[in-house]
Amino acid sequence: MKYSITVLLSVALASLSTACSTPGNFIITFYGYPDNSPPGPDTAHNCGGRNYKAGGSGTYNNPVTIATAPGELNVCEIVYLPLLTKYGRYEDDCAQCTTDYKNGQHHIDIWTGSSTTNGGQKQINCEDDLTPGGRYSIVRNPPTNYTVNAAPLFVAPNTCNSQNVHPNNRAHC
Repeated sequence: MKYSITVLLSVALASLSTACSTPGNFIITFYGYPDNSPPGPDTAHNCGGRNYKAGGSGTYNNPVTIATAPGELNVCEIVYLPLLTKYGRYEDDCAQCTTDYKNGQHHIDIWTGSSTTNGGQKQINCEDDLTPGGRYSIVRNPPTNYTVNAAPLFVAPNTCNSQNVHPNNRAHC
């Protein structure tokens, strides 16, 4: 009997730790090859076999790289971004996100573009166009079957898919 109670309690606690949640009030911005620090596709964390390179299309199995403050999310954690209808994975650190986090403001920066091509000023302009302002929710511990738009946010030399940002989408578990 003691064994059964221990097993049931372990299962219950495990399910609580992986429950979907929708924290809100995130500043969401964008970054890419030209304004990464240093410029290029390098990331702070090696997740999903990418060998410290940013990328991703936004599907659950190929999430787009996101950067944030250390401690804001778990390294290599996958979240769902209703604003973009994409999954993202914490693979990089962000200086402004860290400052904001220390001041009590959640902030994530989302990778745009290629891991091999520098889009220059046109990419930076696109990042500005993609940034809607306001505060948004994300989904932590998301299910794997949310709707996804796997279209790239920026394609060099000058295609900005700002129509793929949906400020009115809301996070739901």
